Amino acid sequence: MIRSITFLILVTEAAMAFTATASSPRFNSQLGSSAAPPAEVVLGKTETHSHCSAPGDRDILIRAARGEKVERTPVWLMRQAGRYMSAFREYSDKIPFRERSETPDYAVELSLQCHRAYGLDGIIMFSDILTPLPCLGIDFDVVKGTGPVIRSPTDEDLMKLPREFKFDEKVPFIREILQRLRTEAEEMNTSLIGFVGAPFTLAAYSLEGKSSKHCETTKSLILRNDCGETQVFQTFMHTLAEMIGQYACHQIESGAEVIQIFESWAHQLSPDNFERYAKPAVERVTAIIKDKHPNVPVIYFANGGSGFLEQQKDMSADMICLDWAVDMSEARQRLGNKPVSGNLDPSILKYGSKEQIEQAVRNCIDKAGGPGSHLLNLGHGVMQGTPEQNVKYLVDECKRYKGKNI
Repeated sequence: MIRSITFLILVTEAAMAFTATASSPRFNSQLGSSAAPPAEVVLGKTETHSHCSAPGDRDILIRAARGEKVERTPVWLMRQAGRYMSAFREYSDKIPFRERSETPDYAVELSLQCHRAYGLDGIIMFSDILTPLPCLGIDFDVVKGTGPVIRSPTDEDLMKLPREFKFDEKVPFIREILQRLRTEAEEMNTSLIGFVGAPFTLAAYSLEGKSSKHCETTKSLILRNDCGETQVFQTFMHTLAEMIGQYACHQIESGAEVIQIFESWAHQLSPDNFERYAKPAVERVTAIIKDKHPNVPVIYFANGGSGFLEQQKDMSADMICLDWAVDMSEARQRLGNKPVSGNLDPSILKYGSKEQIEQAVRNCIDKAGGPGSHLLNLGHGVMQGTPEQNVKYLVDECKRYKGKNI
């Protein structure tokens, strides 16, 4: 079991393991990520929490994600393993992202820090939605201060993408990370969450080559597809859906108990393009998962997708995760009986007082139907600079809140 650690790990040993999965030298040189790592890294420490001791805590998140009424409202947070934690920054300030996420010792420790500190109802693997792209021959890196940088494929490349995906060969670290985290989750009496990026989001990232304000390359390719000039976009989406669905299954077979699909670029979609392109591709991902693992709940999160919630109502995902731009009670009306998670504004967590955070938690739970009626989360990730104590306020209030009349 990975415990709060005080000894030193030599980065050179981890670097040897990382070499097999690193990007090409030319690409690394372009990204400025080929600098030698520090000689030593002091592993961060987190205090042990007192939560997750009830018998039902082991699978309360799983049951809620299936849409079951549970004994209290469970909670986890997007980006709960992140730079707001000082222990996390002891790694992120010294070790490049891909090395952290692709070296099992680092990834396991970073996944566990927030659970040790706050006792959330789920551990989520420290990784990235872009991690499986090398399975398609698409290389990437995540550069500090810049974000994702991807070697964008050409139209010709996209028509020649592989149809078989060798996860244990291209991303061998995933299996070990999840296997170890599953053991930890069982010992800590909590659940293990896996995740994937949605096909449209990975397509847009790949085509733009980086974060993009207007997503022009992707949208122009969609228009070329619409007028019959080319079928490249449709082909790319189909290939991505197959790969992502199989990658999610690989995560489940390695230990994940819940899968969240991140449509991080939903704000770039019109309702029409969501219906014609993004939604069918996500439905294919979900079908692949459910065909092999029908009892594993799937959560779908469309960041910026609250404008077309009605179009998500009939999706095959077990639960819809809401962004912070929609009122929870309104979302409940628009989605009907569809199970939901979300959707606190991350800025309240960052800037709010203890009383404001606790009141926001109670309001969200009440609007969702009362304790045990949904899965509490933020409406986006924990913001960098969020006080660590504020996360504790949120988790503690969620777990102790019994409802308006109690």
